[in-house]
Amino acid sequence: MLEKLFNPESIAVIGASRTPGKVGHDILKNLLTGDFSGTVIPINPSADTILDLPCHKSLAEYGQGVDLCIIVIPSKFVIEATRDAIKAKAKAVMVISAGFKETGEEGRKLEEAVRDICRSGSARLLGPNCLGLINTTVGLNASFAGFMPEKGGISIFSQSGALCTAMLDLAASRHLGLGKLVSIGNKADISEVDMLNELANDDDTTVIVGYLEDIINGDEFIKAAETASAGKPVVILKSGTTPAGQKAAASHTGVLAGSETAYGAAFKRSGVIRADTFDALFDYAALFSMQPLLKGKRILIITNAGGPGTMAADTVEKAGLEVAELDINTASALKDKLPRAASIGNPIDVLGDADPERYAEAVKVGQADESVDGIVVILTPQAMTQPAATAKAIAEEIDGSKPVVAAFMGGTEVMSGRDELARAGLPDYDSPERAVDALRAMHEYALWRNRPPRRVTRFRVNRRKVERIIRRHQQTDRLFLGEVRAKDILKAYGFNTPGGRLASSTEDAVEIAQMIGFPVAMKIVSPNIIHKTDLGGVKLNLTNPAQVEDAFDLMVMRTRQKAPEAVIEGVFVEKMADKGLEVIIGMHRDEQFGPMLMFGLGGIFVEVMKDVTFHLAPITESEAIQMLKATRSYEMLEGKRGQKGVDISAIANCMQRISQLTTDFPQIRELDINPLIVTDNEPMVVDARMTLDELNTMGRTSR
Repeated sequence: MLEKLFNPESIAVIGASRTPGKVGHDILKNLLTGDFSGTVIPINPSADTILDLPCHKSLAEYGQGVDLCIIVIPSKFVIEATRDAIKAKAKAVMVISAGFKETGEEGRKLEEAVRDICRSGSARLLGPNCLGLINTTVGLNASFAGFMPEKGGISIFSQSGALCTAMLDLAASRHLGLGKLVSIGNKADISEVDMLNELANDDDTTVIVGYLEDIINGDEFIKAAETASAGKPVVILKSGTTPAGQKAAASHTGVLAGSETAYGAAFKRSGVIRADTFDALFDYAALFSMQPLLKGKRILIITNAGGPGTMAADTVEKAGLEVAELDINTASALKDKLPRAASIGNPIDVLGDADPERYAEAVKVGQADESVDGIVVILTPQAMTQPAATAKAIAEEIDGSKPVVAAFMGGTEVMSGRDELARAGLPDYDSPERAVDALRAMHEYALWRNRPPRRVTRFRVNRRKVERIIRRHQQTDRLFLGEVRAKDILKAYGFNTPGGRLASSTEDAVEIAQMIGFPVAMKIVSPNIIHKTDLGGVKLNLTNPAQVEDAFDLMVMRTRQKAPEAVIEGVFVEKMADKGLEVIIGMHRDEQFGPMLMFGLGGIFVEVMKDVTFHLAPITESEAIQMLKATRSYEMLEGKRGQKGVDISAIANCMQRISQLTTDFPQIRELDINPLIVTDNEPMVVDARMTLDELNTMGRTSR
């Protein structure tokens, strides 16, 4: 708990200043000008009084305990000041000063020393390099932000102090009340996980908003975010996810799974509503703080102009929502209330000369329609439009049964209407697209909140066999597992593979082919060769012994010519699999969040279109099916567009088995099954590869 950080009874400001404009002065002034009723103690060895308060040369001279100590002095003096705070029994320390790990190695060591001193005294550390915090509930402004925001249910934490001030200003401009605002800075101690845990249990917070540049502990973040999201919306803007470059990976999954993908998968898993832009952050926060959750996805559009209504309808469909089919009674009621020229379909066009009463009637009738889950009200400024009166009339009709959002389009002509909407607690957007996007985010969150309980299936597998294979390869530093060994592992976890064996000679190859039956496929086997096809190391549909002999000799010869350093273990002779739909299943182990599963159709869909989806393991059957549905090519799996449908549940079963394998064995860094052929029978693994982590000197897998 961070009780003494958010609700201190006494606060010492080490570095309080007499000079307006200095941080130490502004923080002290903010503490005094708010409604904070506790004791404030300025500390400055060169002053007797500051802002009419008696000033002490040190905490030792003050001689009493304090709850919160705010440090605003050069970084080289912070260690001594932190020791003084711990001696004064402070349970919370806030270091505003910069000059720590953001400056390099020396700064990092200094920051760690400050953190360790706080831990020695069981005190929590906010910062360093932060703006401070605000708690409107108790009138506490312990920051150098310019003003105290209105009270409200939105609480914010941010890794950037500058964005904190921007958020304050934007919230004020949109009349959004705030509960708490916390600048977490360098996160030496208090991190986003602490903020999620604290705000999840804060009765004054109804919506949690965050800005992050990195996440310290992926597992802890997911647990905290999932718990918080179960009770209230968590909206996060995450920056710094586009890598300047990416190292080559041994698998398709490794190539496609960047840090951006990992964060997206983590947010999806934990129910976090992700904002891609700063504007979207507050678009979503406004809707969640002002309106009830959507109960479905059927949207009614009310407009005074056809063009914007069409724009909204297009956006609704693109967002995965539905343009509501209105009840027949709604149409009848609208006929009685609207002019004959008005459109009573959806969008409802109340015409360009619509007065406030016409808008109000449309909202009232639409709100009563049980086939409508949410309403978008669009207004464009015509000569006869009354924005303020219209906003007030709309607000008076809202009964809170379903979310209503406004899109008052324009600038100065509609400003009075926007102000009235804000005062009435109705979220307003400057375009239909932004209004609908906010409803989309709400719909996705509502689906997450109403999801069935997560039940991860555990299959009966031969785990011991996999342990032996992995241990043997790690101990001999053979970290790449080609097709043969990868298939051995997959078979141990219940996957089907075509019959086959490794041949060390032409005679062996012919004998194996005759034993398993023609046609066969042949593939070169070498720990040094990842992409066999590039070297001519794959031959398919061989139908007789002569073709097998020729293929063996040719593959070995070409491999020795093109990769003379490669160790050739032999040629794998395998029964040709039946034709079917080719899909790819993969896993890439993210450093922060663990195993990320990938699914997509094979061939051009993964190579060119990159039509793939990701999810963090472990996954449930429902989550596996959602992964399949999230691909643009899902219709091909269903059997549309001239394709024969496949067994969706069988693919989902394979996804769950890979989930179990990769959570059972953190030693597996990357995995690709490419392709997995899906037919009327059980899916068949045609090719596979894996990469392991190396062992460290203690015999454990290193990450």
